[in-house]
Amino acid sequence: MTAIPGTPHADRPATEDKPLFGTLLTAMITVFAEDGSVDLDGTAAEAVRLVDEGCDGLVVCGTTGEYSTMTDDENLSVFRAVKDAVGSRVPLLAGTGSNDTEHSRYLSRAAEKIGMDGLLIVTPYYNKPTQAGVEAHFRSLADSVDVPIMLYDIPGRAGIPIEPETLISLAAHPNIVAVKDAKADLLAATRVMAETDLLYYSGDDGLTLPWMALGAAGLVGVTTHVATRQYRELIDAIRAEDLRTARRINFALEPVVRATMTRLPGAVAAKTILMWQGKLPRNTVRLPHVRPTEAETALVRADLAGSIISDTLLENID
Repeated sequence: MTAIPGTPHADRPATEDKPLFGTLLTAMITVFAEDGSVDLDGTAAEAVRLVDEGCDGLVVCGTTGEYSTMTDDENLSVFRAVKDAVGSRVPLLAGTGSNDTEHSRYLSRAAEKIGMDGLLIVTPYYNKPTQAGVEAHFRSLADSVDVPIMLYDIPGRAGIPIEPETLISLAAHPNIVAVKDAKADLLAATRVMAETDLLYYSGDDGLTLPWMALGAAGLVGVTTHVATRQYRELIDAIRAEDLRTARRINFALEPVVRATMTRLPGAVAAKTILMWQGKLPRNTVRLPHVRPTEAETALVRADLAGSIISDTLLENID
């Protein structure tokens, strides 16, 4: 098979049929016990379910995993638990980004030692560095490890974008191989894809179809927790160039995306809907996240009524 962009992990060569990090990745939740402690067994079980239902890659301890409210030891323990559970089956990316370059370096090196297949590193948030600072941050981290890196471009959270010129420059680094794009600038991304070998992944669940039509490798999603099989069908249809089927599934997923991504923070919504589906025993989150109010719950349930996943929802939820 013809090799595609991206530096392959030693035991997982990338091909046109099998991109380096997979095509359907879930930025997975971290399961917490009722008292807020990390439930490693529950988190490992969720990873197994996601892979069983169609994910061919996972992001561990990303934003939806509530990594920023967890200690370093907790994050590393989750990396190990998920690695032990599904690491032989799919590529695993560790969320090791921070606005502190040295802290991110520590987590990145620790994740590499654990055996994670790659790193998801977000734009340094809050500090609002210049593009020169953004590039220096990413280069410094990429120089510190020997695993492939997916950059996470999400100006809505970070406060700044990664500009196309910065991405084009960073693409020359052998360890920087992919981008998760959550800024929805399709024109800018088209330029970067045309001028570099970077693999692109949609970071907006509802834009998976247009992103992949432009040449993106796949999706790193949150809604994929609650509609995993349906997203597998969508991505398979796009990759098979079956536009009619892809459009049908995309339209059917819209209310699920609305419920999961527009009413509540993704971690809160995903855990709540998973609980309703009977796939998670509780929807515990850590402050500053809180469980949804009655009004928020009503909005989410109204979105899901009659949706493509409504038959998996429990009735008469308090």
